[in-house]
Amino acid sequence: MSRPNFLFIIADDHRHSAIGALGSEAVRTPTFDQLLAEGTGFTQAHIMGSTSGAVCMPSRGMLMSGRHLFDTPDPLPDDAPLLPELLWANGYSTFATGKWHNRRGSFARCFAGGGKIFFGGMSDQYAVPVQDFDPSGAYPAADSFVADGFSTTIFAEEMIRFLDAQASAAQPFFAYISLTSPHDPRTPPAPYDQLYDPADIALPPNFAPEHPFDIGVRDIRDELLAGYPRGADEIRQHIADYYGMISHQDMEIGRILAALDANDLRENTIVVYTADHGLGVGQHGLMGKQNLYDHSMRIPLIMRGPGIAAGARCDARLYLHDLCPTLLERAGAPTPAACAGQSINALLDGSRDSHRDVIFSAYQSLFGHPGTAPYQRSVKDQRHKLILTMTAGAETWQLFDLDADPWETTDRIASADHADIVARLKETLRLQQQRVNDPIAEQNRETRP
Repeated sequence: MSRPNFLFIIADDHRHSAIGALGSEAVRTPTFDQLLAEGTGFTQAHIMGSTSGAVCMPSRGMLMSGRHLFDTPDPLPDDAPLLPELLWANGYSTFATGKWHNRRGSFARCFAGGGKIFFGGMSDQYAVPVQDFDPSGAYPAADSFVADGFSTTIFAEEMIRFLDAQASAAQPFFAYISLTSPHDPRTPPAPYDQLYDPADIALPPNFAPEHPFDIGVRDIRDELLAGYPRGADEIRQHIADYYGMISHQDMEIGRILAALDANDLRENTIVVYTADHGLGVGQHGLMGKQNLYDHSMRIPLIMRGPGIAAGARCDARLYLHDLCPTLLERAGAPTPAACAGQSINALLDGSRDSHRDVIFSAYQSLFGHPGTAPYQRSVKDQRHKLILTMTAGAETWQLFDLDADPWETTDRIASADHADIVARLKETLRLQQQRVNDPIAEQNRETRP
């Protein structure tokens, strides 16, 4: 068989559990449900975290470069070969529409075509400032214009036009569509704005009026989208709007997949659906993603296509940036030496059922050493998760037994029965920090007597 095409769909703020077929949340997603039935769903996909309050920037940077968090500055360095750039250099046609948010120069290196390109981070969903594809790669800001329509529909139409032009194309393609949904402002178009009655919304088990202690993000933009303390009715409305955005994008993705079928491209196209991070929307008293709970660090990941099992679930722990070497291998393209991602192709072909022993995550609001700014670090093994929060010079540790408590509601850090687990995970965290070039670990090595 010829080298596969790739249709890569990435959302903004879609948490791992907000897909109907997974049974955790009452959101209607017939397209995602069908993708899960036709492909493989990864239930333990994560991002490594963020060195910015705009979590999407480093997340997308890691995905495109395959590098770990602390080796992925903003803007992406010129010496970091990027996934679409490498595919383009190895015979692929590359196309993108939607949000980029990793600067114009890196986009120009990656894509041979595109349309309705959004270089910002967020905007009114009905007034997205976009640019047409610029063959020169300059993309002057003066050429920006406001697209007519709702963001998801605008980007879906661009992708459908691209797929319609591929029916007789001889060159394999990497087609990348990056949605601004379900990021706020959560204003789904009719009838999706009325699809969910807030009165029918069940609050999540980990809903809280406020977070139990200060994690240093109380006054950032995301957290100010709802009042303090969080009111149950207000959160139900936020969740209803969030679900409306997801159901609308599910419909538009269905249209894209229908275009793939109509142009006889399904058989040799690998479809990837994922997101750049999750979101709180009232869980743990938090609205945003600037934290290390699973609702923010775990993401949906579904893959469908040649050589990928249908109707399968995989609970191996992995990172979003593991997709970089995975797709390069599938395309027969070399993986850069600096790529820290680990291919999951052995999971896809069934030759292995585990991947990473532990997941390390980090959050801080700036790149480099956080200094006196608040920060968080965590490590997660097959069962437990340990989180360190440093705020105003004070350490707070949390421990969750994810088997017994998947919603992370019961902190077991003070339990004598878990003392050995805490000690082991603290050592694991220290080792992981060293392995991923965490600047805090580097400072600790330099100051250790």
